[in-house]
Amino acid sequence: MLETGFEVRQRERRLVTTRALVAGALVILGFALILLRLLHLQVNRHEYFSVLSQDNRVKVQPVPPTRGLIYDTKGRLLADNHPSFALEITLEKVEDLAQTIDALSELIRIEEKDRARFARLRRQRMRFQGVPIRLNLTEAEVARFAVNGHRFAGVDVRAELIRTYPYGALTAHALGYVGRINEQELASIDTSQYAGTNFIGKVGTEKTHETLLHGRVGYQQVEVNARGRILRTLESTPPQPGQDLLLYLDVSLQQAATDALGGRRGVVVAMDPRDGGVLALVSEPSFDPNLFVEGISHADYRELLYSPDKPLFNRAVRGQYPPGSTVKPFIGLGGLALGVVGPEKTTYCPGYFSLPGQRHRFRCWRRGGHGAVTLEQAMVQSCDVYFYSLAHQMGIGQLHEFLSRFGFGTRTGIDVSGELPGLLPSPEWKQRVRKRLWYPGETLILGIGQGSFLATPLQLAAATAALANRGRFIQPRLARASRLPGTAAAQPLPLASRRVDAGDPRNWDRMIADMTQVVEGRRGTARRIRSPHYRIAGKTGTAQVFTVGQKESYDAAKVPERMRDHALFTAFAPVEDPRIVIAVLVENGGHGGATAAPVARQVMDAYLEGLGLIPTHETENGG
Repeated sequence: MLETGFEVRQRERRLVTTRALVAGALVILGFALILLRLLHLQVNRHEYFSVLSQDNRVKVQPVPPTRGLIYDTKGRLLADNHPSFALEITLEKVEDLAQTIDALSELIRIEEKDRARFARLRRQRMRFQGVPIRLNLTEAEVARFAVNGHRFAGVDVRAELIRTYPYGALTAHALGYVGRINEQELASIDTSQYAGTNFIGKVGTEKTHETLLHGRVGYQQVEVNARGRILRTLESTPPQPGQDLLLYLDVSLQQAATDALGGRRGVVVAMDPRDGGVLALVSEPSFDPNLFVEGISHADYRELLYSPDKPLFNRAVRGQYPPGSTVKPFIGLGGLALGVVGPEKTTYCPGYFSLPGQRHRFRCWRRGGHGAVTLEQAMVQSCDVYFYSLAHQMGIGQLHEFLSRFGFGTRTGIDVSGELPGLLPSPEWKQRVRKRLWYPGETLILGIGQGSFLATPLQLAAATAALANRGRFIQPRLARASRLPGTAAAQPLPLASRRVDAGDPRNWDRMIADMTQVVEGRRGTARRIRSPHYRIAGKTGTAQVFTVGQKESYDAAKVPERMRDHALFTAFAPVEDPRIVIAVLVENGGHGGATAAPVARQVMDAYLEGLGLIPTHETENGG
């Protein structure tokens, strides 16, 4: 049955009404959901979004502290901070970047390495932040830009404090240097304390005392706009500057020691035996630490790294050399302390020593021998046979234990990074490392400071200081005290010391008397450095670079220069009241008495003259 027109209109009206009701219900439901969401955001999440909004408006920025300065014992500045000027480009203010850089390069020298660094840094920074296109502008370049700066929109000169070392290579191995923080260091440091800081101590005293020198970072709250630009500072907490470091090091003595080496490869370590203060720490050749502060060029670094003279190598704390005869005073003292020998007991030296039942001859440096010698005579003439025999009588167990009392085989703990422990060999060490048995002959050569026995020049100086102190071993150190910038009061750094047992206290006097005869005696191996003003106690040494065969003889003239023996000398003076202990090593220098001992004498003269304990050169000459 067909619907009438009226019925069709009625059905359409009902359909429209139904749709309108459904649509209205959906609209009401949507508004209800929106209202519920607004209620949730405004009431339940109000605190969260309030903080988020505040964070978008207020930023916390770090304020880096000023690094502490380093002074020598007489107040001379060894490590300073100086303003360095960088040319920066703010990208959002520059219309044509390439054209701007080309125009700048006509005014200020901009090399390819500068462009490469700029390209790398611009990817890491926002457009409103400055990106350096040139570092370390000279004063002339700063002045030149100041005159022409109006031509370069978005280009500015920015100043920052950069570490500098006024004495350059003279103090490089003692102080070390700072450099830009790398990824490895970033993973191990407290990043909150290095926020806004680009530099950290890399080696030397700069690294050891990083915590004192660095200080504590400050912060400031700043209001920023939607693009992150700073509008104003709301609140600030100033940084705490790093503390200044006061050293025992005397830069005048450092220069005197460097001059005494005369351009030869070697080491001079001078200490005050009364407090363990390191007065001079010279490793030659050296390098300019200023090259490393802002990043050394590849060419300069390769030149230093591959130099055959190894200027980057700190021979004083990392150079491990056979101590040679400089170890004989400690072995002789051990023989006295353990009752193995007496002062008057003699040993016959025919020029060689053989173990019972063996034909192998361990030779003395004097082919014809020294005849019957006491401990004093063996020390004065450096008789090897006497100490072969003494080492054999003591045995490796007692020998190793007594030498370890003086710190051989362990780090001294000096506040210079990278120190190595040397090597005091033993049967246990050889079995563990080389998987081999210990032979009696190895004990003999240990008795003259050869074989696997290795010591650093610093260890020799520290051990000699303990002997000069009659058994008080003081940990060597460069830093004497620290103080807050702008204040006069200094806080002394802690001193660490211990006692070395050598039995009868008279044993110390006997050994010091024997060492005195090495210099003051008529037949002493260092008699050529006697002083008319003070007495010196010392011991010469010669360390082999390679082993000479049984049927061979050593002829320095026929040996390449870098394969010749090392020359060593350890000493202290004045004997009656020791004020300086010194260890000298001259690489491939030959005999200690001829090469190393004169170096020590020059350094001791310079120091004792400075203390007023001996006349100056002018006074001696009648001036």
